[in-house]
This record gives sequence, structure tokens and C-alpha cells, in this order.
Amino acid sequence: MNTNLALVLLLAPFLGFLVNVFFGKNLGKTASGVIGTAAVAVSFGITFYFFGAIAAKPEGIQIQLFDWIQISNFNVDFGFLLDQLSVLWLLFVTGIGSLIHLYSISYMHDDENMHKFFAYLNLFVFFMIALVIGSNLLVMFIGWEGVGLCSYLLIGFWYKNQEFNDAAKKAFIMNRIGDLGLLVGIFILGMLFDTLDFTELKTIFITGGIEDKLTMVSVAAFALFIGACGKSAQIPLYTWLPDAMAGPTPVSALIHAATMVTAGIFMITRLNFLFDLTPYVQNIIAIIGAITALVAATIGLVQNDIKKVLAYSTVSQLGLMFLALGLGAYEVAVFHVITHAFFKACLFLGSGSVIHALGGEQDMRNMGGLKNAMPITFATMLIASLAISGVPLFSGFFSKDEILLVAFHNNIPLWVVGSVASIMTAFYMFRLMFLTFFKEFRGTVEQKNHLHESPLLITLPLIILAILATIGGVISLPGNSWLNEYLTPILPKLASADHHLGTTEYLLMAIAVVGGLIGIGLAYAKYIKQNFIPSNDAEITGFSKVLYNKYYVDEIYDGIFVKPINALSVFLRDTIETSLSALVFGFGKIINEISYQGKKIQTGSIGLYLFAFVIGLCAIVSYLFLAQ
Repeated sequence: MNTNLALVLLLAPFLGFLVNVFFGKNLGKTASGVIGTAAVAVSFGITFYFFGAIAAKPEGIQIQLFDWIQISNFNVDFGFLLDQLSVLWLLFVTGIGSLIHLYSISYMHDDENMHKFFAYLNLFVFFMIALVIGSNLLVMFIGWEGVGLCSYLLIGFWYKNQEFNDAAKKAFIMNRIGDLGLLVGIFILGMLFDTLDFTELKTIFITGGIEDKLTMVSVAAFALFIGACGKSAQIPLYTWLPDAMAGPTPVSALIHAATMVTAGIFMITRLNFLFDLTPYVQNIIAIIGAITALVAATIGLVQNDIKKVLAYSTVSQLGLMFLALGLGAYEVAVFHVITHAFFKACLFLGSGSVIHALGGEQDMRNMGGLKNAMPITFATMLIASLAISGVPLFSGFFSKDEILLVAFHNNIPLWVVGSVASIMTAFYMFRLMFLTFFKEFRGTVEQKNHLHESPLLITLPLIILAILATIGGVISLPGNSWLNEYLTPILPKLASADHHLGTTEYLLMAIAVVGGLIGIGLAYAKYIKQNFIPSNDAEITGFSKVLYNKYYVDEIYDGIFVKPINALSVFLRDTIETSLSALVFGFGKIINEISYQGKKIQTGSIGLYLFAFVIGLCAIVSYLFLAQ
């Protein structure tokens, strides 16, 4: 039964994809939307069954479908592993995925290719489920590559716009760079241990006896981290994610809030036993995470595109998660993944509601005064903004606070960096809220006349996500964490971990809260009290211009990598290939000419042929005589 249900869990979205891609256009827009949403909802329902089954069977459910690869001692099965970690991921992937599909029915209704959109969304969820439930690294890799392919299709969905095509290609190529690292890590582990199965690898690492292989294990861990950097947008492979805002807003919510960008965190948490043995790699992960959190936060301070602000916010929050991973606090990273999925999905869908009401406008300088016209969107985005800012009792307060606590106890400089990034987060999120919803409306008269709250299919997911963003923190309260208990079979060290709250912890908590309130206060002072409106692009100067242009990282990458490679390719095409072609065709012309001239001696005269024969024979005899 478990096998059949696991197959339905995986294949329901794939079936939705097939139906929509082949029959969606004939079925109509509403029907294709309903089918796509129902397919993911089925997977969500089955996930609940496995959630209960895991509670009764803490060791997890291993499902082997068939033997896949057998080479000497190296064996790989095609199977599924359903345990606490995978089921937890499935809950928010399929749950939030269902809400995003429901939202898309209304949001994408005017698009002529709506059936394709739902087909791609379903295919994306299918590959994400495969990534999460795979029992070994190769099955996970199939899902890993699949979500990369689907992200290309979804980001470039409006393909008639060349900028959107470029953004899709950028996401695809940058992810391939990271994926090369992932493949190298997989190959090394396969070479060292003759298995890629998660359970078998865990047994090997726990039982010990791999001291002589630690160097290669460290190399493998670092290579796997490179893969995680690509998928989860960490420095230096992060620039694709903000550009990916080119896709429709539901895509932004699905890819950048709950699914694809969390794949790197999932993989590292799944292989926690490996990374625990590589402290140097863990230090690199923590440092890269902290730097990413800070750099992305500084860029987010000055962005004027509402989706770009949220994109850099995502990069920054992912940096905090990697900071926790690098410090060995996997459960804290998972906690923030869950709360982040709630409030960030709410924020992205809320921004989509705003964009929908304004006829496609994304520049916050042309918004303002929307809170009365869009009260539900405003209220839900306010709740999500309070959550991401770490305001007490909202979900983000608990998860972000735990990250900062861990950082303080392990590395104070990184705690400082994380705290500064968190203050900036509070500032730019309320900058977004104040510019979008407060003061006077700054758009066109036509936009003002058409301002309205979004329909129920858009606001209902927002309300559900806002509720989750409010109460989501209860899964891991300080000193009483259900999440930690739930993850104990995956992270055994949690069983003996001390989670008491002392004076230091309360003081750090207070510092974090005050920092968040300072950020909100600064935003209020600047954008409400002073009524400051960001300058036009041409008027931005100084360091603000550097931040607005994202530290010119794209331009640097363009100068160091893109242009030299393009120049090399042009040289190879125009010079080397042309020269080789000329050489080959030149030989052909020479042979043709020789054959043409040789043809002239073929006169048909027997006398001439006999004469040539005699001359040749004499030449051979003379040579043989002289050689003696």
C-alpha cells in the first residue's frame, strides 16, 4: 500500500502535466487550472497519510521499486525514502504549492497559454517531490535537474520578451555551474563508498572507520556545497534569482519561497552526517551564508521594483539559513525554511495582487495609498512583513532568533553580520509597505480609477498564508520544540541537546527585537514622516547607485566570463573554423584539379598506354639494377 500511495504522491502532478499539455487548450482555462490544482492537492493529501505513518514508524519508510545500476560492487536502487525530513518538506511543498496553483487560476486567467502554465507548474512540483523523496543521491539528482529545467520554462514563460528569455537562460546556466559541483560530489562519494543510498551512507559514517578518507570526503562536501550555492542562490551563484522575477508572480512564489531555492538546504540537512565530519567546509558554509545575507540585504535597501525587493530578501534569508547550516544547527535552518515559506509566499502573492490591481505596474515609486483600496492584501502583507522582520509572536521572530542565538554561541562576528542583515530586512520590508500602501496614490488616473481588491481566489491563499505566518512559530517554541523532537531520528544529537533559556538568551532576544524595531522606525521616519520618494534611476548617485546596480556584480561577471567567452567563440567561429574549412576545402580542390589534369592522359590510345607501360617497366628494371 505504501508503494502505491508513494507512486500516486509522485505521479499525480505528472498526470496533471500530461493532461494539461495535451488536452488543456481544448478543456478551457478554468478546467486546466482546476486539474492542475487538484493534482497537487492529491499529493498534499497523501503527504498527510505519510505524516501519520511516520509518527507510528519513526525509522522511516523505505520503498525500493527496482534495481537501477549494478557495476561490480556499486549498486544503486530506484526507490523512495519517506522519513521525518522528506515528509516535512513535502508538507509545505505540496501545501503551499496547492495554494499557489489555486491563486494562479485567477491570476493567469487572461493568459492565452494558461494550460501550458499549469502544465509547467505541475511538472515542477513532480520533480520537486522526486528530489525530496529520493532514497539516494542519483534519484535526488533527477529531481534536482528537473526543477532546474522547469524553472527555465517558467521564468521564460512570457518568451516574447527578450529580457525574460535572457533571465531564464541565466538561471539555467548558473544552476548548471552549481550542478557540476553536485555531480563531482556524487561521483566522489560513489567512488569512496560504492553506494549513494542515504541510509547506507549514514550507517557507514556513523560506524566510523573512514579516517583515511576524510580528505576526499571534505572535497566531496565542498563540491556538494557548490551545488547548493547554485540552487539556493548563495555567493557567487546568486545573481540568477533576482533576475528570475521575470516570470509570472506565482512562479516567483513557488520557486523562490517554498521549493527550488530550499533544495540546497534540504540536501545539506539530508547529508548532515557527512558535513559534521568536515568542519572546514562547515566554516565556509557559515561565512558564505553570513556574507550573502548581508550583501543581499544592502542591495534590497534601494530597490524600487516590488518583486526585486522580495527577491533580494529571499537571497538574504537563504544566507541566514546557510549560516545556521554551517554552524551545525540543521534543525534551526529547517525551522526558518518552514516559516520563510509561509511569509515569503504570502509576500510574493501579495505583490502579485498589487501588480494585478495596477495593470502590471511593479515600480513602488508609482504606487502608494493602496491600503484602503486593497485592505485584505494590505493586512496579509503587513502580517508577513512583521513576521520576516522578527517582530515578537510572529513566526519569523522565533526562527530568526534561533539562528542569531546559535551564531552568538558559536561565532560572534557572524552574529554581528546576521544581526545587521536582520535590521536591514526590517527596514526594506517596511520601506516596501510604506511606499506601496501609505500616503497618496502616485500612479496614473486610469490606474486609480481601476483600483480594487483582488478576487477571492487570490485573497484566500493570502489569508491562509498570513495565518500560517502568524502562528507558524509554535512548531518550535523556545524550550518546547515539537520540530526538534520530530527531527530527532534524522538529527540524533537533538536528543541530548540542551535548549534552556538563560539570561544571555533573553538578552539576545531583546537585542534582536530592538534591532527589528529600529529598522521599522527608520523606515517610518524616512517614508512616512519625511514623505521621501526614491529618486528616478538617472538621479541616483553615490553609494546608493552602487547598491542600486547590485555592486555591479553582473557587469563584473560579464566582463570576466561572458565577454571573453563570447570573444573566444567568435574567434573560433570566424578564424579557426574558417581556416580549417578553407584547409579541408583546399585539399578537396587540389585533388579535384589533379584528377582533372590526370583525366587528360586517358586518351583511349592503346599505343600510348603500351608506351607508358614499357617506359615504366624500364624504369623499374633500371632501379633494381642500380640498387645492386
